[in-house]
Amino acid sequence: MDMKIRKRVRRKNRQAAGKIRSGRTGRFEIRTDLALEGRENASKEGKGEEGVEVREWRDQAGGISLTEVKIKNNRGARTIGKPVGTYVTLEAGKLAEKDEGYHQDVAEELGAQIRRLASEVLKENLGKTGIHVLVVGLGNPYVTPDSLGPRTLGNIQVTRRMEHSREMTVISGIVPGVMAQTGMETAEILKGIIGETKPDLVLAIDALAARSVRRLGTTIQLTNTGIHPGSGVGNHRHGLTRESLGIPVLAIGVPTVVGAAAIAQDTVSAMVKVLEKNHASRGVGDWLQHMDPEEQYHLFLELLEPDLGQLYVTPPDIDERVKTLSFTISEGIHQAFSGI
Repeated sequence: MDMKIRKRVRRKNRQAAGKIRSGRTGRFEIRTDLALEGRENASKEGKGEEGVEVREWRDQAGGISLTEVKIKNNRGARTIGKPVGTYVTLEAGKLAEKDEGYHQDVAEELGAQIRRLASEVLKENLGKTGIHVLVVGLGNPYVTPDSLGPRTLGNIQVTRRMEHSREMTVISGIVPGVMAQTGMETAEILKGIIGETKPDLVLAIDALAARSVRRLGTTIQLTNTGIHPGSGVGNHRHGLTRESLGIPVLAIGVPTVVGAAAIAQDTVSAMVKVLEKNHASRGVGDWLQHMDPEEQYHLFLELLEPDLGQLYVTPPDIDERVKTLSFTISEGIHQAFSGI
């Protein structure tokens, strides 16, 4: 590439990135709903982890990796780009496979983590007293990548109208739909339901967006910070949080889409590494390699958005993945509250 062109491209992207950092435009954002990826992005950018506590462990028998990211204050929230709270991420690479035993292992681990966070937010031993859990299936059942919440609720055994002892947890459920269908915010619908049925805890299930393709359908995030319906595709609605609903809210999410610009950035970065290994092609990607990640991503947005808009990509087998995951998550919920 001609040296003048290289300098012009670098100058243009530095100016654009400067506008973004100064707040003059809100277009740049590496789209991810995963706190784990927010932490990874912060590490790549050389940010410290003050206000963030991270714990990692692995289930050797089941091949499941777990990472707990605790955002303890506002500084940590700014670094990671997520609200203060606890985020537990289960990474299970074989979730895309039809292995019933493996999915059962994931469900058991998910159930244990749900029960742990529920005990923390309710500040009581769930084995001593029964509670009422309202399970909310967020999303559009007619759009496959967004149908995880409704499909999961379809597998939940609701017990609120059944005979039970006072020591047992009862479950009720609702699929509130999306605003385009109902004309109402999800938070508005849930406030009415909570006012009438008086649950102790909301457990919301939703599809998310990831930064990395490898995490699509293979990662489950559990958090005690609540959730913002539609945030997976940048369509922010009123949040479902303890502050907005008046009771504790846990959220379970699985990434089912990734932004096209993020895929382009990863592809080009991989290509540059290959080109640099060959002496003949070593200088081809030099101008791109010297941009920081923010400048690279902004360039890809500039190239893609005029023709494609904010394009999101999902795996070709997403229907089967969502169907399988809905059973795994519902079983995890049953594991968390059965016999309580």
